[in-house]
Amino acid sequence: MDDDELWAVIDRQRRRTAEMLDGLSEEQWKHPSLCEGWTVRDVAAHLTLQQMGLGAAILSVLRHPGGLNRTIREAARSRALLPPERLVAQLRATVGSRRHNVGLTALETLVDILVHGQDIAVPLGLDLEVAPEAAAVAADRVWSHRGRARGRVFADLPLGGHRFTATDVAWSVGEGPEARGPIVALLLLLTGRRAGLSRLSGDGAESLRRRLAPPEGAHRAAADTPPRR
Repeated sequence: MDDDELWAVIDRQRRRTAEMLDGLSEEQWKHPSLCEGWTVRDVAAHLTLQQMGLGAAILSVLRHPGGLNRTIREAARSRALLPPERLVAQLRATVGSRRHNVGLTALETLVDILVHGQDIAVPLGLDLEVAPEAAAVAADRVWSHRGRARGRVFADLPLGGHRFTATDVAWSVGEGPEARGPIVALLLLLTGRRAGLSRLSGDGAESLRRRLAPPEGAHRAAADTPPRR
């Protein structure tokens, strides 16, 4: 996928996500997303912050100190104070722009719009279309950066020792018991979303369900854990 194709996919997904948000009710905007501790509104607000320049990024860090994930979360919550229609309009206004956040690339922008769109759609029971080829590109990027600084903005699930194979596009990584399913479900899992497991099958999927089952007292512990996206 060349640069023009990549940005075309990003813009297409921005439009789809904005259309989905435009139809949400007041209660749906308040609904928890797949990002622990984030509402649908918080995630939508985050998607409007993907084009900050260096000055705005520095200002955000100064306003919201405490590490990258806290800065990201608090900046989104601050933007989420805007009315929903303003957030939708701001997301639509990013269509056609090729700016991305400082220190990142268009590939991170692709990962964000694909994953965060599902963070909103899945818990609301909505179907937000994603091109499998685009999700495969995003999954490659996430897999290649696991364990590195860029990968740590997402929750880190213990996925080692398994093979992941898409059933709707030619994509497979890892070694071990195989977990098979749609590439979007695999992308969710690679970015720390346990919700992706429900759409996977195979010995690897069963192994991961046992490994990732929340331990007793997890809900209580989660209350003291800063949310990650």
